Amino acid sequence: MEARDVKIKERVSASAKLGESEARKLIRDAGTIFIAKGKKLDEFAGGKATKNIVEKTVGATGNLRAPTIRVGRKLIVGFNEDLYTKVFG
Repeated sequence: MEARDVKIKERVSASAKLGESEARKLIRDAGTIFIAKGKKLDEFAGGKATKNIVEKTVGATGNLRAPTIRVGRKLIVGFNEDLYTKVFG
């Protein structure tokens, strides 16, 4: 983020233990959801917290996967260099 001069409005520590209910709210509020896991990238329309999307956003510990970033109505879960370049320039 610093390399791209992205201003962070709010930072929540991964130790905050955001769980499934918080993930569902973020999904419902999003317009588009990008979920990266390794080189795999999934894209979903937001608004509906389906079981499939929730399972992809919440890790094995039951907590929201990190990093999770909200940019406007875009929700980005996980890291993918190409996606970050597309979103942040």
